[in-house]
Amino acid sequence: MSILTVDDASISFGGVEALADVNVEIERGEIVGIIGPNGAGKTTLLNVICGMNLPDKGRITLDGTVITGWKPSRIAGMGLGRTFQTSQLFHGMSVLENMMVGMHLGSTSGLFAAAFHTKRMRDEEVMMCEKAMEALEFVGLAEFADRPGSALSFGQQRIVEIARTLINEPKVVLLDEPAIGLSVNRVAELDALLRRIRDEKGITLVMIEHVIRLVMGVSDRIVVLNSGRKIADGKPEEIRQDRQVIEAYLGAQVDA
Repeated sequence: MSILTVDDASISFGGVEALADVNVEIERGEIVGIIGPNGAGKTTLLNVICGMNLPDKGRITLDGTVITGWKPSRIAGMGLGRTFQTSQLFHGMSVLENMMVGMHLGSTSGLFAAAFHTKRMRDEEVMMCEKAMEALEFVGLAEFADRPGSALSFGQQRIVEIARTLINEPKVVLLDEPAIGLSVNRVAELDALLRRIRDEKGITLVMIEHVIRLVMGVSDRIVVLNSGRKIADGKPEEIRQDRQVIEAYLGAQVDA
């Protein structure tokens, strides 16, 4: 059963067509890779799904609910997580504090409780801390909880950002180039982590990635965009052999 669908999504910026009648259907529990050359519309597609960009036409459905036109915060509350290409950590805060930032936005204690640090607020903060630590333990970075975000390597910061999406138990997580800047060994660790997120937490993953080895290895299915249009959709072995994909993007990497 589909948990996320994009129906005929189109959007233009300054007369340039970024997406043109794109249709994508994501099944529950899948890891789906989205690839394509620079400017293909990959990040725009994620932005349309999470509400950062309103499509000129088309419809986005999350777990049976049409979310087109909703604000990103409301969509997040429906169970959609998102990471970005660049680091979103506050370097002056500890890793644990960074993990808890988004949780405070969803706090139910209210302004009075926050101002006077009531028992309800204290209890909620304890709960937030416990959930944040659980997420850090899941990704193997609990030992860094008290270190400042700036003390982490770029690769570790990327993993912390993934961990932060897990706190609110999302249904779907959108990952924008999670392997950027990672060494070969770290890419292998990321591959294993993504599989665990899918298998142990039941979270559906949609990933933009240029590291072809990771995409081909971990994805159940791959969607290929070129110039804002979907040109292929299939299993990794099918994508490897698709001549249109090879000509548009993969080229010699597939032959290798």
